[in-house]
Amino acid sequence: MKTAGVIVEYNPFHNGHLYHLNETKRTTGADIVIAVMSGSFLQRGEPSLVDKWTRTRMALMNGVDIVIELPYVYATQKAEIFARGAVSLLSSLGVDELCFGSESGTIEEFLDTISFINNHEQHYNERIKYYMGKGNSYPKATSLAFQSLDGHEQVLDLSQPNNILGYHYVKAIDSQKSPMKPSTILRTKAGYHDQNLADTKIASATGIRHELITKGSSLKSVNAYVPPATFDELNFFQKTYKTFHAWHRVFHHLRYKLLTASKEELSLIYEAEEGLENRLVTVAKTAHTFPAFMEAVKTKRYTWTRIQRFALHILTNTSKEEMKPVLSETAPYIRLLGMSQAGRSYLNEKKGDLPVPLVSNINQFEHPFLSIERRVSQVYALGFSGEHQETFLQKEHKSAPIMI
Repeated sequence: MKTAGVIVEYNPFHNGHLYHLNETKRTTGADIVIAVMSGSFLQRGEPSLVDKWTRTRMALMNGVDIVIELPYVYATQKAEIFARGAVSLLSSLGVDELCFGSESGTIEEFLDTISFINNHEQHYNERIKYYMGKGNSYPKATSLAFQSLDGHEQVLDLSQPNNILGYHYVKAIDSQKSPMKPSTILRTKAGYHDQNLADTKIASATGIRHELITKGSSLKSVNAYVPPATFDELNFFQKTYKTFHAWHRVFHHLRYKLLTASKEELSLIYEAEEGLENRLVTVAKTAHTFPAFMEAVKTKRYTWTRIQRFALHILTNTSKEEMKPVLSETAPYIRLLGMSQAGRSYLNEKKGDLPVPLVSNINQFEHPFLSIERRVSQVYALGFSGEHQETFLQKEHKSAPIMI
């Protein structure tokens, strides 16, 4: 039984994701597709539009066989750590092939780039430090450093967001000495950050969220860009909870934290450095909306994503001390969110040979990363009101893996 893995957020699952999923099955010949999916909060430091259980159902209804959770400690990180956690989870489940979307579409370019950077590692790292010293953000500094290497034109374009993620997936497979094979599918039409719904059927998740949250459009406006199962889940969620989740729903909690915590407390939060926390405190005194807050805080050195992730860690009270193990460890458990009948059969075959515990009931397993997961799920619940908030406060403990 051949298995393929995908690393996803599905925020929400759209037609582009369905194309990637179907192409993954076609090109790999996989019998089982396993998705590692971010939980309540995502890599760019924002709440998921709908909760992870709803997104799990979207995935299963559209053809994924097993959905496992990428823990918060990996899911809200820069590409390198994000990839390390996700790849280690797929490797733990014995996945044969990881298939990701990219602007390149050719796996040889990724493999050549790994070798190229390994051969220029010292100079590459020196140039990153040089460009960061010039006031550039880390992503910008790495891009400039790469472009400064002689011969970089002959390998991968690391200025493209999906190429960057793909590079780190392949790098993680290489560094973890995983037998998993990497492959890639050309990403077409809507770009990763595109906010416009220009095409007739394909739009980015960013564009769909922009339509629903920023523009406040009706759900019908995105109907053409998502599969029927996704539309049904979004429709049910909106009718049940009267809203979708986004930063503006918890911004007042962030302001409260910034305006009441001491400097010492804020300095202990993960990603607090160079007095960045003081800048956030100053802006929080006058910014009354989340977009205004972000626009006032971001600089050339600190990107929107970097600031948003730091703000999220403040909101969830995630400390540097808690995150220390993440910098050197691979994922220590597999949290099961859902499965198809075929996925269940695969797990039954594999569970006796798994190198880390398979967790289907969060109440029956203890780990520091899971303690963080419980806490951040409660913060996610603050984005809802009344009885709906109570529902989300209970979901993390009461929800069993979804079976389709």
